Amino acid sequence: MRLGILGGGQLARMMALAAHPLGISCTVLDPSADPCVGAVANVIRGEYDDLQALYQLACVSDFITYEFENVPVECARWLAERVPMFPSPEALEVSQDRIVEKSFFAKLGIPTPAFADVLTRADFDRAVARIGCPAVLKTRRFGYDGKGQFVIRTPDQIEPAWRQLGGRPLILEGFVPFDRELSLLSVRSRTGECRYYPLAENEHRDGMLYRSLSPAAKTGEELFERACDFAERVLTELNYVGVLAIEWFQDGPRLIANEMAPRVHNSGHGTIEGSTCSQFENHVRAVCGLPLGSTAPVGHSALFNLIGHRPDFATLLQLPGTHLHWYGKEPKPRRKVGHVTVVTNTAEERDHSVEELLLRHDFAIR
Repeated sequence: MRLGILGGGQLARMMALAAHPLGISCTVLDPSADPCVGAVANVIRGEYDDLQALYQLACVSDFITYEFENVPVECARWLAERVPMFPSPEALEVSQDRIVEKSFFAKLGIPTPAFADVLTRADFDRAVARIGCPAVLKTRRFGYDGKGQFVIRTPDQIEPAWRQLGGRPLILEGFVPFDRELSLLSVRSRTGECRYYPLAENEHRDGMLYRSLSPAAKTGEELFERACDFAERVLTELNYVGVLAIEWFQDGPRLIANEMAPRVHNSGHGTIEGSTCSQFENHVRAVCGLPLGSTAPVGHSALFNLIGHRPDFATLLQLPGTHLHWYGKEPKPRRKVGHVTVVTNTAEERDHSVEELLLRHDFAIR
């Protein structure tokens, strides 16, 4: 089988690595001169709206997927008319616009923060009057890793927020005083079978994922089942195929949806060593029509992103149970260049290993 992938970053790289043992070859479309996926897959260089490049990808692919959600929807539809594409362009469309996404959640009965559409300054003033402070002003499209947003903690920050982000489609969201951030990765096959990875607890710093622990501590069966129920509503409504990530704010017993990603997700990287079948392999299996693998954990995992700098590999790998994934990227400020996972038998052992890992390396975002 032949799998085409839109986007040539680390997620495509890890998908291609998971596909290889299954006898599936990957070809990637990416506009950059030297995408990090190039070490493990064939690359077609071209823009995502270049019909000639898209046609080339279609000709060498039995199925197509994508590694990021900002692929132009019309281009995805053009491809999907020629080659089966999973997840569908409809999933892309929902996830690309925060107003559409929040409205979609609300329609399915999934709790969200209070939100309002903001197109003009008058809309902004009305939204602030209704939602109040604190609140978060965000661009409706193309925001990631903390970009394109402004936290309005006090009324005197209203004007600076508008100066920074005004003049484009925005969303104002009520600030959620959450206990912690969680994510649920689910996968749905082409026959409609759904499976779920354990809830992961995520720590963000400066808008970027710093650390993820899975399974998250003290979630309980009821909270996990509620997250799975909400995810299944999304999967079913979109007739979804592949891995879906939903990020949550936990406020006591409540789960409040932050956003969804119709793709493999950073908080699931620990599944490579920490689960029976990784998110990457399960995504490839689902898209290519193969049976899903088990999502059961094989231990307790901790993930740390490497952002902006290269570590001393030898020092990190001295710790038993530690695994290094280097993406082959040149380190630049705020660029994810790799990740480290540690997998242990118990949560207590994991916590001890995390302390040891932090003594060996400074995982600060650079």
